[in-house]
Amino acid sequence: MARPLDGIRVLDLTNVLAGPYCTYHLSLLGAEVVKVEQPHRGDLARALGADADLNSQGLGASFLAQNAGKKSVELDLKDPADKKLFQDLAARADVVVENFRPGVMKRLGLGADQLREVNPSLVYCSVSGFGQDGPLSQRPAYDQIIQGLSGIMSITGTPETAPLRVGFPIADSVGGLMAALAICGSLVARDADGKRVGATLDVSMLETSLSAMGWAVSNYLGAGVEPGPIGNQNFTAAPSGTFEAADGPLNIAANQEQQFLSLCEAIGRPELVQDPRFSQREARKAHRDELNAEVNAGLAKRTALEWEELLNGLGVPAARILSVPSALALPQLAERGFLHELEFPGDPDRALKVMGNGVLFDGESLGPRSRPPLLGEHNESLLAWAGAEGVNPAPVVEAVSSGDATR
Repeated sequence: MARPLDGIRVLDLTNVLAGPYCTYHLSLLGAEVVKVEQPHRGDLARALGADADLNSQGLGASFLAQNAGKKSVELDLKDPADKKLFQDLAARADVVVENFRPGVMKRLGLGADQLREVNPSLVYCSVSGFGQDGPLSQRPAYDQIIQGLSGIMSITGTPETAPLRVGFPIADSVGGLMAALAICGSLVARDADGKRVGATLDVSMLETSLSAMGWAVSNYLGAGVEPGPIGNQNFTAAPSGTFEAADGPLNIAANQEQQFLSLCEAIGRPELVQDPRFSQREARKAHRDELNAEVNAGLAKRTALEWEELLNGLGVPAARILSVPSALALPQLAERGFLHELEFPGDPDRALKVMGNGVLFDGESLGPRSRPPLLGEHNESLLAWAGAEGVNPAPVVEAVSSGDATR
C-alpha cells in the first residue's frame, strides 16, 4: 500500500535509541531511511541487548528493534572521500537526522547551514540531551540522566521508594517521537509553500520529557501545586489507581461520577455514595486511603479477570496488570496486526518479530518493508543513490574514534 512518506529520503546518523526510534517511525510511514554508520562498528546499539551472542554479531536486540526497514552504509565522516560521498547523499536527501554532541557536525563541515548550501530544501534535525545551546548543551546525556534531571524520577514510585526510574527509556522514546513529528510537520510546510525551503530542528530530550509530563508540570505552572510521588494512584481522581482483587492487582479508573456510582454498586457497597467522605469528587481525593480500603474489601470477592469483564461492562475502565509477554499475547494486538514477522538478518531460516507504530492507515497496520540491515550491507548500491557511479565502494577506511562523536 502507498504510505504517507513514500518518496522521502532520510539520512540517519544516529545511535542507540532516540534518533533510531525517530527514523524507524519515519520508515514505517514510507520514508527510505539510510543509516550512515561508523565503519566496522556501526550503531552502538548493535552491541546492546539481552543476548550476548547477538551483541557479538553486531545484531543486538536493541538494534533489531529500531532499525528494520532501513539500509546501512559505512562512512567515516573524517575521511575526505567519505565526507564528499555523504555530501552527495545529502544533496539528494530530504532529511538528515543526527544525535552527535552539539557542534560536532558543524566542525566536520556538515552542519545544517553547510549542507543546505548543496540542498536548500533539506530538513535537518538534531536530537540531543539538552539542545544545541544553553549551559548544559555540551554535557553527554542518556535516558536515565534526563529522567532524573527532568523530574520524572521524583514523581515515580511512592513517598518511601521515590525517586525511581521509569522501567523503560521514556525520555529517549518521547524525544524520538517528537523529532519524527517535527520532521513530518517540516516536510508538509516545505512542500506547501512552493519554495521548498528546508528547516533546522533542534530537539532537546530534557524539554520534550518535561512537555510529556502533562499534569505533573501543568499543575505546578498553573496552580502552584508541586507534584510528588503517589505510587500507583491517579492524582486527578479517586478511586483511580491500582487495587487488589482476590488473586492479584487490578487497575480501576472510576474518574467520572457515574463510574464511581457503578463501581460502588458492583462491589456491593452502594452506601459509600452517601458517605460524606466520598460523596463529592474532592472529598474522595482527600480521603483516598479510606476509600481505597473500602473498595479493596469489595474486590476481594472476585478475581481480577472477573472484575475486568464485569466493570468494563458497566462502563468502568478496569484491567489486569500484565507482564510484557502476557501483554504481547493479547488477542487485541493480533487482531490489529501490531507485531510483524521478518526474516532474521543473515539467517533466512530464522524469524524476527518487531513492533509497528500502533496506527492503522486506511485499515492497514504499517510494518517494516525489510529486515534490519547488516552493517554496510548497502555500501555499493547507495553509490547510485548518491550519483557517484565512478567511486569504488569496496575499501572502507578505518573509523577514527572520537569522544565527541557520542551523545
